[in-house]
Amino acid sequence: MSIVSKEAPKADLPAHPSGIPNGVAVIGFVLCALSGAALMWGYDAHRLRSGGASASTEPSGTWSDSDSPIPVDSHDPTWGARSAPVTIVQFSDFQCPYCSRVEPTIDQVKRAYGPEKVRIVWKNLPLAFHRNAKPAAEAAEGVFRLKGHDAFWKFHDLAFQNQTALSPESYERWAQQAGVADLKTFRAGLASHQWAAKVDQDDALAQQIHVTATPGFFINGVAISGAQPFDTFKAVIDQELGKAQAKIAAGVPRSEIYVRMSKENKLAAPAPAPTDDDKPDTEDAKTVWKVPVGKSPVSGSNQALVTIVEFSDFQCPFCKRGEAILDKVRETYGDKVRVVWKNQPIPTHPRAEPAAQLAFEARAQKGDKGFWDAHHKLFDSAPKLEEADFDRIAKELGLAPEKVKSAIKDHRYKNAIEADQDMADDFQATSTPQFFINGRKIVGAEPYEKFAAIIDDEITKAKGLLAKGTKQTDLYEALTQNGKGAPELEKKALPAPSHAPVKGNPNAKVTIVEVSDFQCPYCRRAEDTMKEVMKTYGDRVKATWRHFPLTMHEDAGIAAQAAQEAFKQKGSEGFWKMHALLFENQRTENGMKRDALEKYAQQIGLDMAKFKLALDNQTHLPEIDADIKVVTDAGINSTPGFFINGYYIAGAEPYPKFRKVIERALAEAK
Repeated sequence: MSIVSKEAPKADLPAHPSGIPNGVAVIGFVLCALSGAALMWGYDAHRLRSGGASASTEPSGTWSDSDSPIPVDSHDPTWGARSAPVTIVQFSDFQCPYCSRVEPTIDQVKRAYGPEKVRIVWKNLPLAFHRNAKPAAEAAEGVFRLKGHDAFWKFHDLAFQNQTALSPESYERWAQQAGVADLKTFRAGLASHQWAAKVDQDDALAQQIHVTATPGFFINGVAISGAQPFDTFKAVIDQELGKAQAKIAAGVPRSEIYVRMSKENKLAAPAPAPTDDDKPDTEDAKTVWKVPVGKSPVSGSNQALVTIVEFSDFQCPFCKRGEAILDKVRETYGDKVRVVWKNQPIPTHPRAEPAAQLAFEARAQKGDKGFWDAHHKLFDSAPKLEEADFDRIAKELGLAPEKVKSAIKDHRYKNAIEADQDMADDFQATSTPQFFINGRKIVGAEPYEKFAAIIDDEITKAKGLLAKGTKQTDLYEALTQNGKGAPELEKKALPAPSHAPVKGNPNAKVTIVEVSDFQCPYCRRAEDTMKEVMKTYGDRVKATWRHFPLTMHEDAGIAAQAAQEAFKQKGSEGFWKMHALLFENQRTENGMKRDALEKYAQQIGLDMAKFKLALDNQTHLPEIDADIKVVTDAGINSTPGFFINGYYIAGAEPYPKFRKVIERALAEAK
């Protein structure tokens, strides 16, 4: 998701996607130039904090490592050189005490390695139960936008040093100390939540890569969780430095090291478990969620005093650890507790979904007991979950082998598994494992003692309800009846364009309006999801397009005009061909410059004289301006965005999110 131009100073707001300013924008531009103001994103030439690194090590210009599993770009506050062989991406929360505790360790890392060997990239992850965390994050983002990297880190230090004093008054004082002279603009930005979109973008990324606690770090993609000691960081950094130097010696450009190495590491290495003294913050266990049992597999009696609903993944190592804890719970509490299974196979675990198919086929053949027998054997076998392991487990359970194989091959229980995944999204259980004990959430394989404390508390509550006459079979519903339910899907009004390219069945009852920018890396990433949507739903949906080129993407406007001319000359087919070429070449050098656009036009057979004239005269500017107005009037300020029969999805969300909304829209359209 990119941040829209309205968050930039007015001096940087061109009147048109072509980048040509007019009216007030020209005046602002001149004033900015005369005052020596920084560029839109606030880069300046100040010296970096910690260790006195020179300005030459500070990332400058526009760059993007969007192809990494943990994407970073020039819009993230950064310490260290762009060419550093080791990148540490830090997800943090200004109100989290464990985040504060780890900061001296990060400073030690900076002193030990310096900005030429290590760069540190900041990502916001303000936890919901830290009420001052998001305002502080927005304030820090505002300082970054107004004064750049060095100012951000100064504000960052002051916020952590004075963590108990997070407040609007403090943010203004710290911003001023960090070098922000225009407090009027800073105050206005905070009041209008001008910088919230970037904070939300970071939070969304954290959810996508299953970071749910703070602090969290990825060192060239290798995960470290919690406020770990310096030696833990050093071991991983030294390992990654060695690997990076070997790649550089072999000819890999320094600018490609992070993407290459983070892809290779693929977040696969399990994060070291935090020590008891350094537990990261997790979900507030006092909140009650109204998670339905439904028709899911159940272990235990429906008269149990406590119901534990778990969202889990057969290939997840932390889920396997969580099963050992549940075994101890069963041993300790017996029939006072029942356990309900919900599937949440994570996309990065390719064997989790077929394992779930096997378990559900075991249930179909032998009931809930068959499911739990398969469940235990699958976790015993994990991480080995290959075909041979499935064959062995099926044989040991006495299952019909051909039915098991066909269930896996045909994804027979796809609907049930996807329903569980949708429910996980409803209850913010996007990482695994997560447990709801009479609705009270535990994130991760926390120690048994944490489970026991909540279970004991819930047993007391249940006994109190029994004494008041509640039926024992109704306890779970009674204990969770006032809990948080599934949130309503977000709705926003955005009319479908009357004359625009269409993909799919023109008469489909479900319309997906995509708001996008050809130069936005998150829009490019969302295209893979859209391909999966169109492949899955075929004639049941149609997709259309509204242009929203962001002013920070200098070539987005002319790319949009090129696509519109392709549409004019060759209809929807021409538009989507140009669309595909633009996204395919987005990352290449000069891939959206005029010469490249003309090359794409020739490839798809456009009349080149008309194409060049349309770009020269900005013929399609009124159409693009009209799209921008419609989108802006709908309250949209970032890309990509998707409107599915009025339901809104912000950002490059994974396919399951789209599936959930499309299924709702299809059901309502009948």
